[in-house]
Amino acid sequence: MLMLKKNDFVIPSNLLPYFRSNHAGETGAVFIYKGIMAVSNDPKILKFSQKHLITETNHLNIIEQVLDKQHISKLIFFWKLAGFFTGFIPALLGKNFVYATIYYVESFVEKHYQEQLSLLSKDRKLNKIRSMISELMADEISHKKESLSSVTNLNPIHRIWGKVVTIGSELAVNISKKI
Repeated sequence: MLMLKKNDFVIPSNLLPYFRSNHAGETGAVFIYKGIMAVSNDPKILKFSQKHLITETNHLNIIEQVLDKQHISKLIFFWKLAGFFTGFIPALLGKNFVYATIYYVESFVEKHYQEQLSLLSKDRKLNKIRSMISELMADEISHKKESLSSVTNLNPIHRIWGKVVTIGSELAVNISKKI
């Protein structure tokens, strides 16, 4: 199995498409919060978004330390735009839509990172990358729990929106793995 190495991180070649999608996803996450903050004037939502924007920016920086620029998605502008509107639209609809969006996005991301962990062999050379993915996933789980605890009413409309967000996330991952 071919392995790419950068900054003491070893990425098995079979995970390279996942890391391309991780980069696209963390870029999209940064722009979700920028979209929320562009229209929301709710102090609680703004504080939530600013806090999470810092975490997601940190995640993006970590992935950029591991992934060479030549391996990032060619559609990065699109992922920024998609992320922005994934935050902008629910922010127009109210705080429960914002929290529901983050809950569904982070639920998807948790599964995406868990899938990567299950694909890693137990090879000690992969301990650093395994640890990195686990730490990123732990932050995403924390965001998921925080958003769920902040929703005052998760109604059927939020669940339909959640399906749209989940399908969009799946499509984005599948595309960014290839392009």
